[in-house]
Amino acid sequence: MGGFYFEEFWKPNSICTFTYMRKRLVVLTGAGMSAESGLKTFRDENGLWEGHDVTKVASPEGFRNNPELVLDFYNQRRRQLKETSPNKAHLTLAALESDLDVQIITQNVDNLHERAGSSHVLHLHGELTKVRSTGNPNNVKEWTGDLVLGDVCEQGHQLRPHVVWFGEDVPMMFRAVELCTRADLLLIIGTSLQVYPAAGLMHYAPEGIPIFYIDPRPNLNSHGNLKVIPKIASEGIEDFKEYLKNS
Repeated sequence: MGGFYFEEFWKPNSICTFTYMRKRLVVLTGAGMSAESGLKTFRDENGLWEGHDVTKVASPEGFRNNPELVLDFYNQRRRQLKETSPNKAHLTLAALESDLDVQIITQNVDNLHERAGSSHVLHLHGELTKVRSTGNPNNVKEWTGDLVLGDVCEQGHQLRPHVVWFGEDVPMMFRAVELCTRADLLLIIGTSLQVYPAAGLMHYAPEGIPIFYIDPRPNLNSHGNLKVIPKIASEGIEDFKEYLKNS
């Protein structure tokens, strides 16, 4: 699949040594990646998420004003996640690890990439199956059941969903930028490329590397080293595999 290239190292008192280096594929995934698994995209066309105003269920202000609503909202998302499975696109990305060094940067808070078998997944916006202390953001815990008022950390602080809400910093952004700067290939799946700072990640990729953008309603057109594939994730990733096969 064209996943290897030679790198030459010169050593004293030797002619040379060749070693296999796997090409690094960096993948940026958005809500469209999980849509085929039955998880709705973040916001519908009317600006609502699962019928809720996102500012009331996904912001620090919303949590302060009505913590019960926010906790219940994420409890419902957590229950929904248990009823879904990775789709073909998730499984294909995991399978590509046999030929490439696959590094996934996802805007999704679900764990479908991990459940599909992907080894390296960076969650930009947090993880639905984790919670953290409101008194110490570094105190993060695995959490698969419901979270309610009164669930506290060891220091007595209320626990909250381990997700990045509107108005909050994206602490994993620096690591995501670093991964993009070291990419040999960049694949973007199921994101509108309208939500910053994540939308700007593609601009950190090395100049001239192949960039593929899979989305049924893309906001960009093919040009230069950018190839746009206007398909859903499971279909568009087959086109990407053909590129790898022929390259």
